[in-house]
Amino acid sequence: MNNLTFGRYVPFNTVVHRLDPRNKILMMILLLVSIFFRVSTWSTALILTGFQFLILIGIMLLAHVSFKSLFKSLSMMWILILFLMIIYIFIPNPAYNADHIAFHIGNYAVNYDAFVQAGYIIFRLVMMIMITMILTSTTKPMDLTYALEWYMTPLKIVRFPSHIVAMTLSIALRFIPTLLDETQRIMKAQSSRGVDFNHGGLIRRVRALISLVIPLFVSAISRSEELSNAMEARGYDPYGKRSRYRILSFHFVDLVGFVFVVAIFGAMLTFLILDKKYMNVDFIYWIFHAKPNF
Repeated sequence: MNNLTFGRYVPFNTVVHRLDPRNKILMMILLLVSIFFRVSTWSTALILTGFQFLILIGIMLLAHVSFKSLFKSLSMMWILILFLMIIYIFIPNPAYNADHIAFHIGNYAVNYDAFVQAGYIIFRLVMMIMITMILTSTTKPMDLTYALEWYMTPLKIVRFPSHIVAMTLSIALRFIPTLLDETQRIMKAQSSRGVDFNHGGLIRRVRALISLVIPLFVSAISRSEELSNAMEARGYDPYGKRSRYRILSFHFVDLVGFVFVVAIFGAMLTFLILDKKYMNVDFIYWIFHAKPNF
């Protein structure tokens, strides 16, 4: 459970930390959308994806986001990786090249393209985790609340409770690492009492899981009640007119970051449009003045 780091804010005085949270959310959305742009030529797709990956690594280095935490988070994806491999290997796809056969399982031919497709999907999932880690590691939960509420301001016209929704999301993000720590504490306590979470048959593991889930639910409900009482004791009114201790404002560095991300998004969108217009053309060779095969 300690491998999951989503929701953990790490305080550093970096340029990424000082960016406006509203700007960071918008840039995160643009990067996530650009990741799923896909061109038809494999060489172009891999080079563009690798370019995005290098940019994300640079941002993580700039923001002092721990690569160790990223690797720990990725270690929890082995079930998803195995599931994707099974889907792409055993579900026939007419787009696969029949000449690219890796090996046979009985009379069934396993294609190299299946591994490439699965690897490409997994690579994009890794970049999604990197983007979310950059956002949550460099933005305080309360700043995320203000940013989400600001984006939902137009919905106040139809009396949408934007502040309540934003506060709920912020509390949920804040409690993710708390519940993970609580889960680890309960697992250690139950293990000291003889509960084995790693060995035994299916029924035994289900019973061990029940001994973990029930105390966790009790702890979560108890913590939520304590938080509710604390907010009421401090006079919190979700429907009251509120002021802000910290006023969010855009700065020049926000403009630079936004222009940088928009340039990446525009470049990816341009490649996508060109790919739709000239199908199966390798635009990387085209850029370097190679003769395209139209």
